[in-house]
Amino acid sequence: MAPFGLVTASVGLLARSFNVFTCTSTLARVTHAAYRNPVKCLSTEASGPPKRPLNGYMRYVVQQKPVVVSQNPELKHVEAIRKLAQEWKLMRPEQKQPFEDAFLREKEQFKIDLQHYLAQLTPAELEQQVLEKRQRKAKRKAFRKKREATVMGKPKRPRTAFNIFMAEHFVEAKGENTQAKMKTLLSDWKKLFSNQKQVYTQLAEDDKIRYKNEITSWEDHMMEIGRSDLLRDKTLVSQRRKAAEAEKAKKKKREAAKKVAAAKAKSRTVKKTKSIVTKVVKNTKKT
Repeated sequence: MAPFGLVTASVGLLARSFNVFTCTSTLARVTHAAYRNPVKCLSTEASGPPKRPLNGYMRYVVQQKPVVVSQNPELKHVEAIRKLAQEWKLMRPEQKQPFEDAFLREKEQFKIDLQHYLAQLTPAELEQQVLEKRQRKAKRKAFRKKREATVMGKPKRPRTAFNIFMAEHFVEAKGENTQAKMKTLLSDWKKLFSNQKQVYTQLAEDDKIRYKNEITSWEDHMMEIGRSDLLRDKTLVSQRRKAAEAEKAKKKKREAAKKVAAAKAKSRTVKKTKSIVTKVVKNTKKT
């Protein structure tokens, strides 16, 4: 079974730049190995849904990494992945074809297995599957949004009073590891008097003001460059609420203007009618 950690690391590293080094004998070895030892798709529990098969590149990485590591024991995990990625990049289409063909075959089998799996589910289970899929999609979307916002310079959230205390005393805290140090610091924090904690509480309040000013400026800049999608959810909700209130106010103003116009029109009609009646009356008296 392909290690999930390896799959995740490989996908992330594919987007990075690599150092160019490979050899023809290695490519020949890889192409031959693809035929004699095809990589199976990720296994799964019998009760769970079938897993999607690995694409051609991932099959290549999972299959060849043990070979590369055994031949180059000095290589670290990241370096081995880089070497394999560069090899794959320089391979000819006919050398990649066995891996791609294996992926296409297992992809067709995956579709069949998925249909069989879905056919066994009850309506409630199908609904649960849809819900879980939406949740996973929303989680991935939120993660991408957070990562991109960080790249775009989103200010760091304000620290709490305890966070500031911990950062100040972490080095000299007792404990052999981070967890032990944090446990010691938490105990020390609880022992502080209120007037001692007040110093850190004030620093935390100052940091809140810093964050508020910076996040407001940053979000204004994001809107200026057309990246309102990176704004905080509460900011987006606030903007939608303000837009709705503004539209509601405009609607009321338009309705009020219509009423005024209708009243003026009615007034002019009444005056015109009175004028006509007056003229008729005068003409009648003359005759």
